[in-house]
Amino acid sequence: MTMPETSATTAETVGEAVGAEVLRPHAEDAFADELKALAAADDRPRPVRWRLSPWAVATYLLGGTLPDGTVITPKYVGPRRIIEVAVTTLATDRALLLLGVPGTAKTWVSEHLAAAVSGDSTLLVQGTAGTPEEAIRYGWNYAQLLAHGPSRDALVSSPVMRAMAEGMTARIEELTRIPADVQDSLITILSEKTLPVPELGQEIQAVRGFNVIATANDRDRGINDLSSALRRRFNTVVLPLPATAEAEVDIVSRRVDQIGRSLDLPGGLEGIAEIRRVVTVFRELRDGVTADGRTKIKSPSGTLSTAEAISVVTNGLALAAHFGDGVLRPGDVASGILGAVVRDPAADRVIWQEYVETVVRERDGWKDFYRACREVGA
Repeated sequence: MTMPETSATTAETVGEAVGAEVLRPHAEDAFADELKALAAADDRPRPVRWRLSPWAVATYLLGGTLPDGTVITPKYVGPRRIIEVAVTTLATDRALLLLGVPGTAKTWVSEHLAAAVSGDSTLLVQGTAGTPEEAIRYGWNYAQLLAHGPSRDALVSSPVMRAMAEGMTARIEELTRIPADVQDSLITILSEKTLPVPELGQEIQAVRGFNVIATANDRDRGINDLSSALRRRFNTVVLPLPATAEAEVDIVSRRVDQIGRSLDLPGGLEGIAEIRRVVTVFRELRDGVTADGRTKIKSPSGTLSTAEAISVVTNGLALAAHFGDGVLRPGDVASGILGAVVRDPAADRVIWQEYVETVVRERDGWKDFYRACREVGA
């Protein structure tokens, strides 16, 4: 009887088909060719269990051209020193905390660092107000526990425990959203590099190569602040907002192009004028002053981050592709900008209307955008 083999083959084929069409591949899969080329060209010393040297990891994040002509695309556009400090931290016994306001690419950088260092970015703990201690330490298979009592087979490893045992990089997202008592379960792990399992009278000792990358939101200060004992276990690297408008336009353009390809949308580079307009609006409202420094404006309650600009442009491309002529125009981004700016229906709407009438209306070459804003805001 060959049915089991046929079923297995069919399942494997379906799995491969689905894997080939995943909406967002993990970094180590999406950029596998770049990582492979870097590994082949990398002749510098590598820390134990690292896939690449620190120099190659930084090159993967910041971009460059290898001796064989392979182009490594930038994953992070910003000060080189920030990435160098982050990579160097991971090469020591200090954990890394990426801190910044929403939309400064903390998660993005965390994922790509783990992919380049360990070849696996999936050892992830997502921090929320309901994250239990088991998510960081370990849990139990209760069927096994009830049937046979505490045993190694009944133990369910957390991503952090797996990273310790295998010498990998674990990631913890939104650390300050995790309750303080759960956060503190990291102290022994980070200081002693040991995870006690008192139920078994055992402990898991971290092997070389293990480290932790955590992210935290600047705007979340006061929710679950890190204890001084835990904060000392991290080297904190602050990721800033893009320093210039051109840098932010570059970031938005690159990410929109990547996302657009996965969704079969028109190329974002064809709508560079609208991308530049979205970035200009976001930066002016965020900074409280127009780009030329002549006009003071009120800032809305939202963050208006680079990530939100990427979302607005991507949605605009989808509108242009499915309900327009495929070219990104003012009307395609106006509604997205309105949704990003007006978070408080009362105060933010007034701020937005003032900006439209005092800045957008008077700006040369923005008449179409002004009309689109008036139309969606009516």
